[in-house]
Amino acid sequence: METTMASRLSKFRTAMQQVYGSFDHIQLDNAPNWIPPPNSGGHRGRYLWTDAFGVLNFLTLYTETSEAKFLVFAKRLTKTVHDVLGWTRDGTSRLPGATDQHPLNGGLRIGKIDATGPDGDGQYHHYLTLWMFALNRLSVASEDRIYNDQAIELAKAIHPHFFLHRKRMVWKISMDMSRPLVASQGHLDATTGYVIFHLLQATANEGPILDEEISDYKGVMDLTETEFESNDTLDLGMALWIAHWGPRTDAWVENMAQTCIRSLRRIFSTDRYTERTLAHRLAFREFGALMGIQCYGHDENLQARVPPVMAMWDKYISELTPEDLKPITMAMYASALIPAAFRKGGLHQVPEQVDVL
Repeated sequence: METTMASRLSKFRTAMQQVYGSFDHIQLDNAPNWIPPPNSGGHRGRYLWTDAFGVLNFLTLYTETSEAKFLVFAKRLTKTVHDVLGWTRDGTSRLPGATDQHPLNGGLRIGKIDATGPDGDGQYHHYLTLWMFALNRLSVASEDRIYNDQAIELAKAIHPHFFLHRKRMVWKISMDMSRPLVASQGHLDATTGYVIFHLLQATANEGPILDEEISDYKGVMDLTETEFESNDTLDLGMALWIAHWGPRTDAWVENMAQTCIRSLRRIFSTDRYTERTLAHRLAFREFGALMGIQCYGHDENLQARVPPVMAMWDKYISELTPEDLKPITMAMYASALIPAAFRKGGLHQVPEQVDVL
């Protein structure tokens, strides 16, 4: 049931073109003129989570094919996201705090279709840290520090607005970062911030520029995230992905990873997981799990379940995916096929000499 790399790469390209349009005919000379189509499923065509996967997937294509145009596409998509989600919804001004010299000082909007309401626009910590990771990987792949510098700028800008008295985090804040919108704390926000901020600092190699922020995250982790529990496949997959960036000698890394592995073994058990159950599942959440499983490794049982689960979704993904979820689903499907840009050392064209933690 294992597919060849050529087959996976073909499916990967097809999935990406469902979101970002046909690009096979575009040559390197014309790549700087490419305009990402407004298809990512969000307001004014951009959605931060989907486009973070999009940037990372273009980097995967770059590293797997050696076609330089894909690196250009990643840069063009990054600029487009900043030019839409770094501005107010009407597009008339940058978000408060941002300037032409510091375009991410106002954070980045989620890109929700509605301006207000329970599923309205705002800023999510876990979307922002994923975008920081995408910027960091773009910096590494392009050997251009500007993108990691942008990620650090974004990190410093958003950090204080997600903390209450530096002891507790909130999950969602308003578009202008003036107030919390959802006061509860995300399962992985502190842990993700702790790891991603370490990565940004290590890549910059300029000393303790994010030490204060990292300390805040560690404090919240120690208080609230010592025991990670979830039945959500996306949560579990992203937790495994974060864990694989940390040293396995750290107790929190091993504890979180083993908890996720136990839950995912149960969820993807051959007795429980059949085609009959797919109608009650969301494909993109499971693709997040499959991506995390492959990045973490170290568990042959789960690794062996990845190809058959992907094969089942191959047959039903079009039928069972609502129209509004197709962009996020296809972007994450590609990442589950080949998660190179998500992996530590996965951008193998550029050997890294960075210890994250």
